[in-house]
Order: sequence, then structure tokens, then C-alpha cells
Amino acid sequence: MNLEHHSPRQFELTVTDLKQWVYCPRIPYYHHVMPVEIARTYKMQRGRDVEAAVEAMEKRRGFRRYGLERGERRFGVWLHSAALELSGKLDLLIITEDACYPVDFKDTEGGVRYNHRIQLAAYSLLVEENLARPVPIAFVYLVPSRQLVTVPVGAKEREEVTRAIAEMRRVIEQENMPGPTPVRARCVACEFRNYCADIW
Repeated sequence: MNLEHHSPRQFELTVTDLKQWVYCPRIPYYHHVMPVEIARTYKMQRGRDVEAAVEAMEKRRGFRRYGLERGERRFGVWLHSAALELSGKLDLLIITEDACYPVDFKDTEGGVRYNHRIQLAAYSLLVEENLARPVPIAFVYLVPSRQLVTVPVGAKEREEVTRAIAEMRRVIEQENMPGPTPVRARCVACEFRNYCADIW
């Protein structure tokens, strides 16, 4: 008797999945396991508009604010890692002779959060695999305050990325809905709030 063997389904995660997993693990679950229809929000459109405006402004600036003498700017860089089965689009990558520096634009008043740090650590791993140059630090540009924040991307942050990817894959492969974020304030404006009946 022949038994059909089912191997785990192959799927690629994104850096956005990873950022959302840290913010609330149910968001990537809804994307990959139980796809639901979400409405296009004002915040999504504003994010695109802000990105275009910051990119235009960034092209006119020098590199001194990054602590660099010179470099090459690349906007909207798509990156893929076969090893991590992870991909993502980076807002800005600064390339020098010796290193690379990821830059992420954030339209937020709340400063740099933990999920932003994990996102940049993931981009750092992708950049190093694709360009074979080290990423010593990364940056977040906070649009409302026009503040540039330096973000460490050391061994600790990189280990947190690989651990989060493994946990997310396990949940998706086993199709087990994870618990919601413990920060209930995040649920108020979430586009998935109507699907989480257990938190209201």
C-alpha cells in the first residue's frame, strides 16, 4: 500500500511579516493561514505618500548626518534570502566601499519601537547576504520629527530575528492561531479587529 507523503508547504515570509509578528502574531497568521479581506486604510496610502516625499528630500542631502563622508543611495531595494526564505523591500540603502547602511522611513510619533529594530536587523541580514558587505549599524528616519535614529544590529538582534522567523513558521505550518498582543491599545485601530472575537 502506497501512502502519500505530505511535506511541509513551502512559503516565503517577508520582513513586513516579521515586523507584524513582533507587533501582534495574529497578523501574519491572518495573512498566511486564514486569509481575510482587509480594507485599504488611510494609513496605508499616507505611508506611500510619505515615502515618496522623504525620498525626494533625501536625494538633496549629503551623507554627513549618517556619519559618512560619501556613499551611494539606492531607494526601494528588493532583497531576498534563500537561506532564511525571507524577502523585503528596503526604503533606502546607503552603500560605501566597506559597508552598507539600511535606512527605514517611519511616519510615527512614538519613536523607534522594538518591532522596528527587529525589522532593521532582518534587513541587515538580507543586505549582508546579497551584497557581501557588513552592516555595522542601521537607521530609522522619523518623518514627523525629522529625526534620524541610529539602531544597533548586533548579534543579539540578529538572533532574535532568526528565532522569530522559526516561531512564525511553526505557527503557520501547524495552523495554530497564536494569542493576541497583550497591548490592547493596538487592537483599537487594527484592520483585523473584527476577526478577533476573543479580545472584546
